[in-house]
Amino acid sequence: MQKLIAALLIVLVAILGAMAFQNFRSLAEPKFPTPYQAVVLNGGQVYYGKLENLAALYPVLRDVFYVVRKENLETKQVTNVLVRRGKELHGPEFMVLNRQSILFIEPVRSDSDIGRSITEQNISEQKKNE
Repeated sequence: MQKLIAALLIVLVAILGAMAFQNFRSLAEPKFPTPYQAVVLNGGQVYYGKLENLAALYPVLRDVFYVVRKENLETKQVTNVLVRRGKELHGPEFMVLNRQSILFIEPVRSDSDIGRSITEQNISEQKKNE
């Protein structure tokens, strides 16, 4: 009987240890393998940038980009253009997000269309500043 109780205690301790480990992992801030992330908000807006302090109530998104649809009035052809945030009238340098408004976050691969466009804009911006 004592062996059964000892075995049950060992199993119980193992289960509690596994649960504590999973809980600890769920509190850790996710790490992304890419410099830029796609942040999708509850309203459907998508912003691309460098996400900081994801575990905070108000994460910060820096070096922000978003996609704007443009239509050629003559041909009616619609194109998507990646725009760097900051050119607006109020000149924002970063975005402070409400964590509860974030639906999901994905890494932006550097060889994706968005990743290449960000790289091209960054290179163009560097050349302007030289």
